[in-house]
Amino acid sequence: MANQSTGLTRIYKAAGYSVKGLMAAWKNEAAFRQEIVTAIAAIILAFWLDVSAIARILLISSVILVIIIEVINSAIEAIVDRIGSEFHELSGRAKDMGSAAVFLAIGLALFVWITVLWQHIGQ
Repeated sequence: MANQSTGLTRIYKAAGYSVKGLMAAWKNEAAFRQEIVTAIAAIILAFWLDVSAIARILLISSVILVIIIEVINSAIEAIVDRIGSEFHELSGRAKDMGSAAVFLAIGLALFVWITVLWQHIGQ
């Protein structure tokens, strides 16, 4: 069934679905909860540090990217688990690739944070 909503009603409903998705991730995914707590601490630290606006944006966006990728990874895992619990090579590959995406996002965030902090401490 196609979505019949348009305009502000569609935006309102879409926002509701997004909140529902975030609540599901919080309820069902321990990694998401851990990353949210870490992100809150990192964002507070990013505002506390005396860095340029661009550096602050890089610090915060790198952490938010981890959250975004984790939500996508959780969605992939939920779809694969919905299909069945028996092992299938493609299911394992999909889950592994989702996990790899989170791993790469965390690596990028660490690189950004280390680079910005190194530059900040060196001044």
